Amino acid sequence: MSELAVRSLNRTLLYAVAPFAGLLVWLLLSNVSVTLLEGSFPRPASDTSASETPAAATETTLAKLGQAERIAKGTGTSLKKQITLYNKTNADMNAIAELAASQAARPYAIYDKRITGKLGTPSATIQSDKLRAQLFYLGTSNFKSYALKIKLKKDGAMKLALGKDKQGGSETTLAAVNRTDAVIGINAGGFADSGGKRYPLSTTIVDGEYVGGFEASYKDLFFVGLNGSNRLVGGKFASKEQLDALQPQFGASFVPVLLRNGRMADIPSKWQSSPKRAPRTVIANYKDDQLLILVADGYNERGSSGATLAEMQILLQRFGALDGYNLDGGGSTSLVFGGKVINHPSDGQLRKVPTNFLFFK
Repeated sequence: MSELAVRSLNRTLLYAVAPFAGLLVWLLLSNVSVTLLEGSFPRPASDTSASETPAAATETTLAKLGQAERIAKGTGTSLKKQITLYNKTNADMNAIAELAASQAARPYAIYDKRITGKLGTPSATIQSDKLRAQLFYLGTSNFKSYALKIKLKKDGAMKLALGKDKQGGSETTLAAVNRTDAVIGINAGGFADSGGKRYPLSTTIVDGEYVGGFEASYKDLFFVGLNGSNRLVGGKFASKEQLDALQPQFGASFVPVLLRNGRMADIPSKWQSSPKRAPRTVIANYKDDQLLILVADGYNERGSSGATLAEMQILLQRFGALDGYNLDGGGSTSLVFGGKVINHPSDGQLRKVPTNFLFFK
């Protein structure tokens, strides 16, 4: 761009800004004030009017505070009502739950009262968080007998113990009770003597483990024990898998089965007369999984005293049992309750046996 053009541009710019520069100088040298008229900027609708006096503003504020207080009180009252209603609803629901629980337990209580009534009045009771055991003296005519009705409440309330806790060992039921701190004990399965030792007969399970392995049922032998749900399981088993399916935790073997689903099982002719009468130990269950144990006294094993197996069947049915199994009898029959021997052993003293069913408080 030429020098002449530059001078022309500068002159044009000077003419353009001169008026504004002059106005600025005049404002700086003059005493001029600028006042904004009321209403130049609109006031929010919620603001206090400009014409309102301080007293009026205070009154307005107090009125709004009073309104807020009334709203707060109303909200508080509503919350209290809601809390009261909530608490009442909770109380009602708890009452309904308690009633439902009591009603649900009522059939069992009625059933328990009915089966207990058939046994008579308990002469002694052991009660704990693990079990409830009631001892009855029965009024049988041909022999003296006893009954135990036991409700198992927790795991560990019952188990099968080997004599002195070893295979081939033996001890009296009282010795086993004392050794293990049990409160009740009865003799369990049959046995065979060999080499001065006493071994459990056929399939025996202790703490979920087979003692000497599984043996398929033969002739009149059966297995009876408890599973993990404290339910009596028993019968004849052709294979280990068949028995394992019932998940037995412990049990022993003997002869014969006496009751099946409340019906008398056929007693093999051999066991009807060998011996005809004898001391007996029988274990059974009720439909609510309580256990019934019957023990009959006898003065010898020659068949002239004690109970027949048919008589034990009659008692089981009379007392409302579901399944019943004959355990070892004769001189082996033992009943220990609360640390005392209740029955009268036919040997004149308790016999040493390889297995005992024990109950723990």
